[in-house]
Amino acid sequence: MDALGIMGGTFDPVHFGHLRLAEEALEALALGAVRWIPSGHPGHREPPVASGLHRVEMVRLAIADQPRFRLDDAETRTIDPTFTVNTLHRLRAELGAERPLVTILGMDSFLSLATWRSWTELFGLTHFAVGERPGFQLSAQTMVGGLALEYARRAADPDALRGMPAGAIATFPTTALDISATGLRERLGRGASARYLLPETVLAYIRAHRLYR
Repeated sequence: MDALGIMGGTFDPVHFGHLRLAEEALEALALGAVRWIPSGHPGHREPPVASGLHRVEMVRLAIADQPRFRLDDAETRTIDPTFTVNTLHRLRAELGAERPLVTILGMDSFLSLATWRSWTELFGLTHFAVGERPGFQLSAQTMVGGLALEYARRAADPDALRGMPAGAIATFPTTALDISATGLRERLGRGASARYLLPETVLAYIRAHRLYR
């Protein structure tokens, strides 16, 4: 059964760092597809600047030319705070208990995993695939507390993710792209160029709707 990658986030706005992470995970982990899930009202961080409608449309434009990228807008259609654990329970109810699910994270997001709601429960619902920064490999020594213990127990080769539905942590190499949504919003807010940092279709949408101004 094909493994399904999960890319969650505010995508405020979506940029080439997000897209490259998903593309390299798709290839390195032999995923069947990647489902993009823009968060609605994230329960663990500040509210997004752009509305859910705008962020969904920006993701739709950004992934349009990759047929193995799929959009899931369910989180933006609820007024309740959204947490990863709830998202994964929803996906399990839809896809069943046996489909391998692989949550794709950058290094910084993974290192904060122990601050997420019901974080140890997540291992019963999904694998984690962590994009490594060039020159920096993930190891138990770079983590603190319970996360280091879970990593020591669960570290696996990427090929292992397709053989079971959840519970492993794998890493894969990524291309260095130092792009952040926060930095993009700041550039757009002062009228600086954001060209070549995000897709032209997304940039045109931002301009047309006067977002981040």
